[in-house]
Amino acid sequence: MRGVLMAEALWVETFTGLRMRQFERLLKVVRERGGNGPGGGRPWCLPLADRVLLVAVYCRTNLTMRQLAPLFGCSPATVCRVIQRLRPLLAIKPAVRPADSVERLWIVDGTLIPARHRKIGRFSRNYRFSANVQVIIDADTKLVIAAARPVPGNTADARAWRGSGLAAICEGVTVLADGAYINTGLVVPHRKRPGRGLLPGEEGDNAEHRKVRARVEHAFPCVKHYKILRDCRQRGNGLHHAVQAVAHMHNLALAA
Repeated sequence: MRGVLMAEALWVETFTGLRMRQFERLLKVVRERGGNGPGGGRPWCLPLADRVLLVAVYCRTNLTMRQLAPLFGCSPATVCRVIQRLRPLLAIKPAVRPADSVERLWIVDGTLIPARHRKIGRFSRNYRFSANVQVIIDADTKLVIAAARPVPGNTADARAWRGSGLAAICEGVTVLADGAYINTGLVVPHRKRPGRGLLPGEEGDNAEHRKVRARVEHAFPCVKHYKILRDCRQRGNGLHHAVQAVAHMHNLALAA
């Protein structure tokens, strides 16, 4: 059975949110990471470009595997194998310390992602079973610098940050955060002291801090255009791989 969707400009731009040249960059990364496999055995029924498109469409639309199968002309089992095989290869590249780190400004915040896997999701402040994912973005470009592994959604942001391991890549870079990250070494707003208000100038500092930190709140809705981050049905490392893949595609869409 011939599929409807193929790695052509019309379908790529309609179903993934990426332009064709951006999708080709994603395809190149997957190929360099061994997306075609070591060879031997039964060949895939779909070419690599279509398989990468399948995973991108899955992240963008969050369709079930039964729904994706007729669109690509294969069985639901094949869709499952393609997603399991290629999803980790779409991950964002590990961040490196920038050469101009003194001049950089990064922002960190946690976002709650509804997750059905009960070992990751917990009943949290959005009244759903969710996971807490710590994300760092660049304040100037709104590109995702790094995203940590998900932790239960009822985990406080400061605790999630300390256990994320992201602090190692932030050395030498100014990182802004909200008041939930107090005593973490990040730049947080001034807090009122018991019995008295803010000192002169601190309210102005807080206003400027809020203005800049709001950029991370603007970035999250763009990332969550990929509907897999609105209701992730994956188990195990599935949510982690989905976040990394979405961060990579988000960066490609902004950078090119």
